[in-house]
Amino acid sequence: MTGVEIHPGAKIGKRFFIDHGMGVVIGETTEVGDDVLMYMGTVLGGTSLDKVKRHPTIEDRVVIGAGSIILGPITVGKGAKIGAGSVVVRPVPAGATVVGVPGRIAEPECPATGTDLNYANLPDPMLRVVSRLLDRQNRLEERLRSMQKALPGPEGERLMAQMEREEEIREALRDVLDPEVGIDIVDLGLIKEIIIRGDDSVEVDMVLTSQICPMVSHLTEQVRRRVEGLHGIRQVEVKVLDEPWNWDHFVRQQKARV
Repeated sequence: MTGVEIHPGAKIGKRFFIDHGMGVVIGETTEVGDDVLMYMGTVLGGTSLDKVKRHPTIEDRVVIGAGSIILGPITVGKGAKIGAGSVVVRPVPAGATVVGVPGRIAEPECPATGTDLNYANLPDPMLRVVSRLLDRQNRLEERLRSMQKALPGPEGERLMAQMEREEEIREALRDVLDPEVGIDIVDLGLIKEIIIRGDDSVEVDMVLTSQICPMVSHLTEQVRRRVEGLHGIRQVEVKVLDEPWNWDHFVRQQKARV
């Protein structure tokens, strides 16, 4: 009737509260401490059929977000927080915040200011890693530019002119919007490579957000015209590569920039 399944063998502490209980499952060898807050759809499940300790131990003052799944004979330490939708398969230290699938520790210790139920503010450990990688990439690119500038003679001048021309083309292509998404093709990551051939010839290699894009001819024509409009460029070849475009990668990059 309630949608809550608690095995008679589970040990439940004092002041245990289930907020909107539909879909909650608590297994036989589960141990739940005092003042634990649990939201709908949470599963404290086992990973074995043997008659041994096979379900989680939830210590005092833990907050478990909606739809979370905690599996196996692991311990979630005192005061920890489990973000909504997380799948936790490893022990969680006391006071830590865990998010994601599989669950990762996003913060080693929660603030001692009470229970924060705004899960939108939980940190994202993967976003943090991607942001650091992008920062490192930017620093490496700057070092590469500095080294190319320091190259002596005509070779250094040629490389610098090529880099400046490529950057000019990318800036021009920001005016071209993808018809499927409505975002410019440079920020979307559709431009895979720009090849400078001599003084007046350019090849633009790109991918599509959809392999069945109905406006592929329009899009490639817009790219060609935009590049041909730059001073000194007379011939433009636009190649559509047969490889997938990654929307998740684009979203991560946008979040990292913010």
